[in-house]
Amino acid sequence: MVFLTINIYLQPMKLILFSLFSFSFTCSIRSQVNYSVNILNEREIHQKEFVENILDSTEKANFQGICYFDIDTNFIVEAKFTRKKGKKFIMPMSKKRTVYYRKYGELSFTVNDTICILQLYENLSLKGNKEFKDYLFLPFKDKTTGKSTYDAGRYLDVYKSKNVIWIIDFNKAYQPYCAYSDRYSCPIVPQENSISVAILAGECYEGKH
Repeated sequence: MVFLTINIYLQPMKLILFSLFSFSFTCSIRSQVNYSVNILNEREIHQKEFVENILDSTEKANFQGICYFDIDTNFIVEAKFTRKKGKKFIMPMSKKRTVYYRKYGELSFTVNDTICILQLYENLSLKGNKEFKDYLFLPFKDKTTGKSTYDAGRYLDVYKSKNVIWIIDFNKAYQPYCAYSDRYSCPIVPQENSISVAILAGECYEGKH
């Protein structure tokens, strides 16, 4: 009787656990679908504004759309932030232009079991602008650079957080305007921001991913 009683008691518990697992799995799927829809909407809006505001008439005629890697949530990483304030310096640019930056901090994270470290920079000319007071610049090169992405690297926009762990979404990585037009002067990614993994997320070159 004891064994029978225990067995009867366990059955509902298994059902409860299975139900919780099913609910969690369903929520996870829905969350991923919603995320993908949001990213696709953002990309559609970005491309429309890009064509209207960035390209000239000749460039528009030759423009075939912005290429993207497939959306991949594996490239949303949890990065440990370490505050490291640096000295003011002139960021190298693709064309002669003087823009002052300062190192703000460091992000450490893992991609495919590889530890990666990237530096965050603060654009000092934007710092006094209320709209950009929390804006940080995260340029990077990876194993796709010069192959399936722009050879001078890609960028991410990041905003200051008081947390130790920052969420970095490489699905939002973008190529500088220089990748699409030679009329612009763009920051060249510092050598210290090169990582030894392929970030197969964000903007790419058509037919090369």
